Amino acid sequence: MAATNNKPDRTAAETKSLLKTALVLSIITVVYNIAEGAITTVFGYQDDTIALFGFGVDSFVEVVSGAGILHMVWRMRRRPVSERDRFERQALYITGVIFFILAAGLVAGSVINIIQQVKPSTTLPGAVISAVSIITMRVLYSFKMKVGRTLGSDPIIADANCTKTCFYLSFILLASSVLYELLRISYIDAAGGLGIALFAFREGKESFEKAGRNSLSS
Repeated sequence: MAATNNKPDRTAAETKSLLKTALVLSIITVVYNIAEGAITTVFGYQDDTIALFGFGVDSFVEVVSGAGILHMVWRMRRRPVSERDRFERQALYITGVIFFILAAGLVAGSVINIIQQVKPSTTLPGAVISAVSIITMRVLYSFKMKVGRTLGSDPIIADANCTKTCFYLSFILLASSVLYELLRISYIDAAGGLGIALFAFREGKESFEKAGRNSLSS
Protein backbone atom coordinates (compact mmCIF):
# COMPACT_ATOMS: atom_id res chain seq x y z
CA MET A 1 0.00 0.00 0.00
CA ALA A 2 1.44 3.38 -0.95
CA ALA A 3 2.36 5.72 1.87
CA THR A 4 0.21 8.80 2.21
CA ASN A 5 1.40 12.31 3.03
CA ASN A 6 -0.40 13.58 6.12
CA LYS A 7 0.61 17.16 5.34
CA PRO A 8 -1.49 18.55 2.49
CA ASP A 9 0.33 20.11 -0.43
CA ARG A 10 0.31 23.87 -0.73
CA THR A 11 -2.63 24.95 -2.86
CA ALA A 12 -2.32 27.08 -5.99
CA ALA A 13 -4.09 29.91 -4.13
CA GLU A 14 -1.56 29.75 -1.28
CA THR A 15 1.35 29.79 -3.71
CA LYS A 16 -0.18 32.75 -5.54
CA SER A 17 -0.60 34.61 -2.24
CA LEU A 18 3.02 33.96 -1.24
CA LEU A 19 4.30 35.15 -4.61
CA LYS A 20 2.15 38.27 -4.29
CA THR A 21 3.79 38.91 -0.91
CA ALA A 22 7.22 38.42 -2.48
CA LEU A 23 6.28 40.90 -5.21
CA VAL A 24 5.13 43.49 -2.67
CA LEU A 25 8.35 43.04 -0.68
CA SER A 26 10.38 43.56 -3.87
CA ILE A 27 8.48 46.75 -4.67
CA ILE A 28 8.97 48.05 -1.12
CA THR A 29 12.71 47.30 -1.38
CA VAL A 30 13.06 49.22 -4.66
CA VAL A 31 11.02 52.22 -3.46
CA TYR A 32 12.86 52.34 -0.14
CA ASN A 33 16.27 52.23 -1.81
CA ILE A 34 15.33 55.05 -4.19
CA ALA A 35 14.22 57.24 -1.28
CA GLU A 36 17.22 56.28 0.85
CA GLY A 37 19.64 56.87 -2.00
CA ALA A 38 18.23 60.33 -2.78
CA ILE A 39 18.26 61.51 0.84
CA THR A 40 21.61 59.95 1.69
CA THR A 41 23.61 61.25 -1.28
CA VAL A 42 22.33 64.79 -0.66
CA PHE A 43 23.36 64.73 3.00
CA GLY A 44 26.62 62.97 2.18
CA TYR A 45 27.56 65.62 -0.37
CA GLN A 46 26.49 68.56 1.80
CA ASP A 47 28.28 67.29 4.92
CA ASP A 48 31.45 66.06 3.14
CA THR A 49 31.09 62.53 4.47
CA ILE A 50 32.27 59.94 1.99
CA ALA A 51 30.86 57.05 4.01
CA LEU A 52 27.34 58.46 3.84
CA PHE A 53 27.66 59.45 0.18
CA GLY A 54 28.94 55.96 -0.72
CA PHE A 55 26.11 54.38 1.23
CA GLY A 56 23.65 56.44 -0.79
CA VAL A 57 25.16 55.43 -4.12
CA ASP A 58 25.06 51.82 -2.96
CA SER A 59 21.32 52.22 -2.37
CA PHE A 60 20.87 53.37 -5.98
CA VAL A 61 22.81 50.36 -7.24
CA GLU A 62 20.53 48.12 -5.18
CA VAL A 63 17.62 49.61 -7.14
CA VAL A 64 19.02 48.12 -10.35
CA SER A 65 19.50 44.77 -8.65
CA GLY A 66 16.03 45.01 -7.12
CA ALA A 67 14.51 45.64 -10.54
CA GLY A 68 15.91 42.30 -11.69
CA ILE A 69 14.44 40.54 -8.65
CA LEU A 70 11.10 42.28 -9.16
CA HIS A 71 11.02 41.13 -12.78
CA MET A 72 11.87 37.59 -11.73
CA VAL A 73 9.11 37.41 -9.10
CA TRP A 74 6.65 38.80 -11.66
CA ARG A 75 7.59 35.95 -14.02
CA MET A 76 7.25 33.41 -11.18
CA ARG A 77 3.65 34.52 -10.65
CA ARG A 78 2.84 33.65 -14.27
CA ARG A 79 4.65 30.32 -14.60
CA PRO A 80 7.37 28.22 -12.90
CA VAL A 81 10.81 29.74 -13.44
CA SER A 82 14.07 27.79 -13.39
CA GLU A 83 16.44 30.10 -15.30
CA ARG A 84 17.24 33.81 -15.45
CA ASP A 85 16.04 35.60 -18.53
CA ARG A 86 17.96 38.21 -20.53
CA PHE A 87 16.62 41.18 -18.53
CA GLU A 88 17.69 39.64 -15.20
CA ARG A 89 21.17 38.77 -16.46
CA GLN A 90 21.65 42.26 -17.86
CA ALA A 91 20.51 43.78 -14.56
CA LEU A 92 23.09 41.66 -12.75
CA TYR A 93 25.88 42.66 -15.17
CA ILE A 94 25.00 46.34 -14.84
CA THR A 95 24.83 46.00 -11.06
CA GLY A 96 28.25 44.33 -10.99
CA VAL A 97 29.88 47.03 -13.14
CA ILE A 98 28.45 49.87 -11.04
CA PHE A 99 29.46 48.17 -7.81
CA PHE A 100 33.06 47.88 -9.03
CA ILE A 101 33.06 51.53 -10.08
CA LEU A 102 31.63 52.50 -6.69
CA ALA A 103 34.27 50.46 -4.86
CA ALA A 104 37.10 52.08 -6.86
CA GLY A 105 35.64 55.55 -6.35
CA LEU A 106 35.25 55.07 -2.61
CA VAL A 107 38.81 53.80 -2.23
CA ALA A 108 40.18 56.76 -4.21
CA GLY A 109 37.98 59.24 -2.36
CA SER A 110 38.83 57.82 1.05
CA VAL A 111 42.57 57.97 0.32
CA ILE A 112 42.29 61.57 -0.90
CA ASN A 113 40.28 62.54 2.18
CA ILE A 114 42.88 60.94 4.45
CA ILE A 115 45.73 62.76 2.69
CA GLN A 116 43.91 66.09 2.73
CA GLN A 117 42.45 65.41 6.20
CA VAL A 118 38.94 66.28 5.08
CA LYS A 119 36.52 66.40 7.99
CA PRO A 120 32.74 66.03 7.64
CA SER A 121 30.79 68.92 9.11
CA THR A 122 28.54 66.37 10.83
CA THR A 123 27.70 62.68 10.63
CA LEU A 124 24.43 62.85 12.55
CA PRO A 125 22.35 62.26 9.38
CA GLY A 126 24.41 59.12 8.75
CA ALA A 127 23.66 57.85 12.25
CA VAL A 128 19.92 58.45 11.83
CA ILE A 129 19.72 57.03 8.30
CA SER A 130 21.72 53.93 9.19
CA ALA A 131 19.55 53.28 12.26
CA VAL A 132 16.39 53.47 10.13
CA SER A 133 18.03 51.24 7.50
CA ILE A 134 18.99 48.61 10.09
CA ILE A 135 15.39 48.32 11.25
CA THR A 136 13.96 48.34 7.72
CA MET A 137 16.41 45.80 6.30
CA ARG A 138 15.93 43.49 9.28
CA VAL A 139 12.15 43.46 8.80
CA LEU A 140 12.43 42.97 5.03
CA TYR A 141 14.98 40.18 5.49
CA SER A 142 12.72 38.32 7.93
CA PHE A 143 9.67 38.47 5.65
CA LYS A 144 11.63 37.59 2.51
CA MET A 145 13.30 34.63 4.18
CA LYS A 146 9.98 33.37 5.52
CA VAL A 147 8.35 33.57 2.07
CA GLY A 148 11.39 32.03 0.37
CA ARG A 149 11.57 29.10 2.76
CA THR A 150 7.82 28.47 2.61
CA LEU A 151 7.93 28.44 -1.20
CA GLY A 152 11.21 26.54 -1.25
CA SER A 153 12.48 29.26 -3.62
CA ASP A 154 16.27 29.64 -3.83
CA PRO A 155 16.02 32.99 -5.71
CA ILE A 156 13.83 34.59 -3.03
CA ILE A 157 16.10 33.25 -0.29
CA ALA A 158 19.10 34.66 -2.19
CA ASP A 159 17.31 38.02 -2.37
CA ALA A 160 16.74 37.84 1.39
CA ASN A 161 20.46 37.27 1.91
CA CYS A 162 21.16 40.32 -0.28
CA THR A 163 18.94 42.33 2.05
CA LYS A 164 20.92 40.94 4.99
CA THR A 165 24.10 42.29 3.39
CA CYS A 166 22.50 45.76 3.31
CA PHE A 167 21.64 45.22 6.97
CA TYR A 168 25.33 44.64 7.81
CA LEU A 169 26.38 47.56 5.60
CA SER A 170 24.16 49.84 7.67
CA PHE A 171 26.12 48.88 10.78
CA ILE A 172 29.34 50.07 9.14
CA LEU A 173 27.76 53.46 8.44
CA LEU A 174 26.29 53.63 11.94
CA ALA A 175 29.64 52.82 13.58
CA SER A 176 31.62 55.32 11.50
CA SER A 177 28.98 58.04 11.93
CA VAL A 178 28.70 57.68 15.71
CA LEU A 179 32.45 57.33 16.27
CA TYR A 180 33.23 60.39 14.16
CA GLU A 181 30.59 62.46 15.92
CA LEU A 182 32.12 61.50 19.27
CA LEU A 183 35.82 61.71 18.41
CA ARG A 184 35.95 64.09 15.43
CA ILE A 185 38.83 62.18 13.82
CA SER A 186 38.75 62.53 10.02
CA TYR A 187 40.14 59.04 9.43
CA ILE A 188 37.00 57.48 10.89
CA ASP A 189 34.73 58.65 8.07
CA ALA A 190 37.32 57.55 5.49
CA ALA A 191 37.52 54.15 7.19
CA GLY A 192 33.74 53.88 6.88
CA GLY A 193 34.05 54.66 3.18
CA LEU A 194 36.65 51.92 2.77
CA GLY A 195 34.40 49.46 4.62
CA ILE A 196 31.53 50.23 2.25
CA ALA A 197 33.95 49.90 -0.70
CA LEU A 198 34.82 46.37 0.45
CA PHE A 199 31.15 45.40 0.56
CA ALA A 200 30.58 47.01 -2.86
CA PHE A 201 33.44 44.98 -4.36
CA ARG A 202 32.08 41.76 -2.89
CA GLU A 203 28.56 42.52 -4.13
CA GLY A 204 29.91 43.34 -7.59
CA LYS A 205 31.80 40.05 -7.74
CA GLU A 206 28.71 38.15 -6.63
CA SER A 207 26.56 39.91 -9.24
CA PHE A 208 28.92 38.84 -12.04
CA GLU A 209 28.97 35.27 -10.76
CA LYS A 210 25.17 35.14 -10.73
CA ALA A 211 24.95 36.71 -14.19
CA GLY A 212 27.21 33.97 -15.52
CA ARG A 213 24.86 31.25 -14.31
CA ASN A 214 21.47 30.68 -15.89
CA SER A 215 20.18 28.42 -13.14
CA LEU A 216 18.30 30.15 -10.33
CA SER A 217 19.15 27.35 -7.91
CA SER A 218 22.86 28.25 -7.94
